[in-house]
Amino acid sequence: MAGVVHIPWYATGFRGDALAEAVAEIAALALRFGATDYEVVRSRDDRYRILQMVAFQSKLEWERYWNSPELVDFRVKHSSWYQVPVLYVWHDRVARGGLGAAAPSRAA
Repeated sequence: MAGVVHIPWYATGFRGDALAEAVAEIAALALRFGATDYEVVRSRDDRYRILQMVAFQSKLEWERYWNSPELVDFRVKHSSWYQVPVLYVWHDRVARGGLGAAAPSRAA
């Protein structure tokens, strides 16, 4: 079943800008692993809070992305830039819509 994974990153002292930029770069890599789309957002109330969202058709595709050598290297290289643990959550997609869409889609 299609789903969207939420990965809440929380930057350590004075690393919010650098972590947001690094997460935005690594998020794009998800497309190589079958992601249909991704988004990285940053809280205006808490500039250390960064949320990465990635949509996949299957959880297996997500696991291949999260456990890929590139993501493992990213987490090791930037481990001092964010608080651990990083606890992602898989959400089953129920509905999706937006401006310019022909019609809202519903997951089966």
